[in-house]
Amino acid sequence: MMTDGGPGPRITTRVTELLGIEHPIIQEGLGPYKTVQLAAAVTNAGGLGTISMPGMTAGAQGVRDLRAYIEQACELTDGTLAVNIPVGTAKGAEPPELLPFSAAYVGCVIDALRDSAIAQRLRVITTSAGPPGVVRRAIADSGLIHAHKVGGTRQAIRAERDGVDVIIASGYEAGGHTHARPVHTIVLGANVTEAVDVPVVIAGGIRDARGILAALALGADAVAMGTRFVASCDNPDWDDAYAQRVLAMQEGEDVVFPAVFGPSRGLASDGLSELLSFVGSEAMTESELTAWKDDRLIIAQRDGDVTHGIMPCGQVASGIGDLIHVAEFVPGVVAETAALLERLSGLFGGTGRPESDPRTRTRAPS
Repeated sequence: MMTDGGPGPRITTRVTELLGIEHPIIQEGLGPYKTVQLAAAVTNAGGLGTISMPGMTAGAQGVRDLRAYIEQACELTDGTLAVNIPVGTAKGAEPPELLPFSAAYVGCVIDALRDSAIAQRLRVITTSAGPPGVVRRAIADSGLIHAHKVGGTRQAIRAERDGVDVIIASGYEAGGHTHARPVHTIVLGANVTEAVDVPVVIAGGIRDARGILAALALGADAVAMGTRFVASCDNPDWDDAYAQRVLAMQEGEDVVFPAVFGPSRGLASDGLSELLSFVGSEAMTESELTAWKDDRLIIAQRDGDVTHGIMPCGQVASGIGDLIHVAEFVPGVVAETAALLERLSGLFGGTGRPESDPRTRTRAPS
């Protein structure tokens, strides 16, 4: 439902009401380098900002860093925040056994809630990569709202059965970890919203009002965006070279490569070519390779080494040509969504194309 909430239109959904946010727009978990200032900016703009965890191989220092990220973000906003944690499971373990780094980070988030000031702001945990049941009891007992990301309808049904509060259906075109069995956003979103009763967030390929309206039409209660928020003026924790590389991406320049939990989507680089050369070799042990990947991700994000680094990025980057200011973008894109819906309604009045073309152009074709 779209309503006028004062300064501009508001879209009220089950997600906005459950999370206590103004707009149904979520910043995806990014990282492994910190996204403290970006998360706070998205939350302050009326969406849900997400604090990203440190690397998978950071050990005890990673737990200390995550706690610091949470504290820093909570100092920058009075609104609702989330933390994103992959819940990987040990290969071959039966029943599924949570990987130590996942257990440590989830424990860090739950422990942080002992601070009443943090508990007022940190209200959501998003999980991904493995079955949410391995941590569901701990999260449920903490009182956190639990969102879980899926790449397939069967995964969504299982997650709902495990008791999660929100499903994030992420299409194959999304950046970062993607799916071994490709299902694109427009197919996956419709399938998942039909299959589950809990609120659904749609992610993958969304950058503007057209994507938001499409997601709502598919039955979603919110959208999640990662690459769009990477290319912003409010992500100063990352070197600007990363955002500039996102802006420069053309259609077809993204690459799917082997990551820790399965395939991942990113930008071509010498670092990624080096990673692909390791496939099938015994140059490093699995743990050494994971640490190498963490390092290459971090040097791209923290240091701007877009040559030797690895850069997760969605296909949507090919349509992004500018850096946004989050405080303007979030309410602005909601207003554009409302205006687009109104213009499209003219198609049903028997007058043909509405006076104002619903299409927008933010980047000239190459």
